[in-house]
Amino acid sequence: MSDPLFDFIRRHQAEHARRETPQHDTTQDASVWGTVLDAGTGHHSLRWLTGLDTERWAAVTGAASMAQQLHRDFDAQMRPQDRLILGNWSDPGLLAGERFDIVLADYLLGAIEGFAPYTQDRLFSRLLPLVGKRLYLIGLEPYVTHTPADEGGKLLVEIGRLRDACLLLAGERPYREYPSDWVVRHLEQAGFRVDAVQHFPIRYRERFVNGQLDMCVHRIKRLQDRALAEALSAHVETLRNQALALVAQHNGIRLGADYVVVAEPIVRAAVVE
Repeated sequence: MSDPLFDFIRRHQAEHARRETPQHDTTQDASVWGTVLDAGTGHHSLRWLTGLDTERWAAVTGAASMAQQLHRDFDAQMRPQDRLILGNWSDPGLLAGERFDIVLADYLLGAIEGFAPYTQDRLFSRLLPLVGKRLYLIGLEPYVTHTPADEGGKLLVEIGRLRDACLLLAGERPYREYPSDWVVRHLEQAGFRVDAVQHFPIRYRERFVNGQLDMCVHRIKRLQDRALAEALSAHVETLRNQALALVAQHNGIRLGADYVVVAEPIVRAAVVE
C-alpha cells in the first residue's frame, strides 16, 4: 500500500532531478537520490528507503532495541556501503564531517523528546551541515491540546491525552509534536530555505485506535497503584469500544493532518575531509 507522504517526496525529488539534469532521464537511476540519510529511522521509513535506488544510505536510531530489530529485519537488504547507526543527535560527533544529498527526518522532531528533551530548537542547525541538497521533514500537526467539536475528534483527543498520561505514569516521555509553522520558522532561522509545505488530512482507523490504547495497556501494567491501574484499564476499554464503533460507522475518524516540509540549505558548509 502506498504512503501519500512518501509518494509526495518521491514526486518532488524526481521533479528536482529532472531540473538539475535535464539532459537525460533520471527517473529510474540513483542520481535521483544519490546519498540518503534517514535521520530518525524505523521500520516504515527504512522499508521505503531500502526500496529506493540510492548510491548509499545511512539510518540513525536512538533506541538500542530498535537498532536490534532493524538489523534483524533489514540486514539482508543492506549493501556494504549502507549503515545502520545507533546514536543521539545531541552527540556532536555523530556523523561529523559527513554530508548526504538527501536527509529524511520522518517524525524525528516529535521523537526527539524521548531521547534529547528540550533540544528540538537545535535539531535543524544540527542537521544543516549534513544536508547536501534537500531536507524532507515529516511531522504531525499537534492535536491533543485541542478540543474538536465533533464526537470522533473528541474521542481521539481523549485517547491521545490518556496515552500521554500513561506514558508519564510509567516514567516515559510522550512525543512532543510541533506545528508546521513552527518548523518553517526554525528551519529559516537555522539557515534553510523552505521550498514547499504540504498537508495530508488524516483518517484514523481501527489499527490506530488499538495501537494507541494497547500502548496504554502495556504501561498500566507497570503501575504500583493497582486501584488506579484498574480504573485506567476500564477507561481504556470504554474508549476502545466507543472509538471502534465510530470507526466502523464512518469508515474512520477524520482529525488533523500530517505534513511534509521541503527545505534546502541556503549556504552549504564545507565538508571536513
